[in-house]
Amino acid sequence: MLARGRWRVKSLRTSGHNSAEQSSVTCDHRSTDALAVQLHLSAVKLAELHSDLKIQEKDELSWKKLKAEGLDEDGEKEAKLRRNLNVIMTKYGMNGKKDSQLVDTNYIKDGTESDTLDDPRLEKLWSKAKTSGKFSDEELDKLWREFKHHKEKIHEYNILLETVSRTEDIHKNVINPSEENLVKEEILHNKHRELKDKLRSINQGFERLRKVSHQGYDATSEFEEPRVIDLWDMAKSANFTEKELESFREELKHFEAKIEKHHHYQKQLEISHEKLKHVEGTGDKEHLNRNREKYAMLEEKTKELGYKVKKHLQDLSSRISQGLQHNEL
Repeated sequence: MLARGRWRVKSLRTSGHNSAEQSSVTCDHRSTDALAVQLHLSAVKLAELHSDLKIQEKDELSWKKLKAEGLDEDGEKEAKLRRNLNVIMTKYGMNGKKDSQLVDTNYIKDGTESDTLDDPRLEKLWSKAKTSGKFSDEELDKLWREFKHHKEKIHEYNILLETVSRTEDIHKNVINPSEENLVKEEILHNKHRELKDKLRSINQGFERLRKVSHQGYDATSEFEEPRVIDLWDMAKSANFTEKELESFREELKHFEAKIEKHHHYQKQLEISHEKLKHVEGTGDKEHLNRNREKYAMLEEKTKELGYKVKKHLQDLSSRISQGLQHNEL
């Protein structure tokens, strides 16, 4: 259950042939500030966590309705919910493992000393790009976001790969085949297909980073936001008609505008948070109250836009995935 200033990540409980309980993280009766300190999250990252959890909660509610109607007999949607929750917990350092959280940095503001790309190929490309003289500061910041986005995709791929490997090990140890195991085999097949889609996206993304790092940004490029570029590249490989592809292109333009608006509010929230910390040390109550009100407004707007962006991304990705699957039939 999510409420303003309160958090609770509920466990997924299931019954029947998929009886299991997902490990859960509970953060009850804590203010968002306390949670931010506990998880070492910035104001922007905390708003992102809120959006991710809101998406997860809505997906859980949809799954429960399907479950009640007997429409998730193979447990595929349940398994995907588990994987998504695992990604969220790992992404924000909520899984109990040290150094699992992906650090969110800005190249111009933070440089690269506080973060690494965890991949020698990416480090090499980034090093060449930033010393090439082909990029302005603004373009370098944009390119850094692309590199960070690529790192996050690899991180999520590795989480899924670990989940699949663990499930396969359990499956291999089963001696007697049964209907339940056939269902689990189908779930494994779907996981492998998801792995294949993610790996395709990673390979396409790396080729793009390699090209941009060597040649610089193309002034005629349609899109700038990494997630939109990914979607457009995958859409061109999907089984869309020319008319459907053109319609998708227009929708991506609207999606990119929505992302840019979200980025604007993220920056404003970050500035407001820094200003609020400064005012808290002055003892000026009236000034402090004004800054708290502004910060609260920006925080809510950032959360709202973050949710809309993630939901839109989820819907667009789902449509592309269906097109790619149709190609493989």
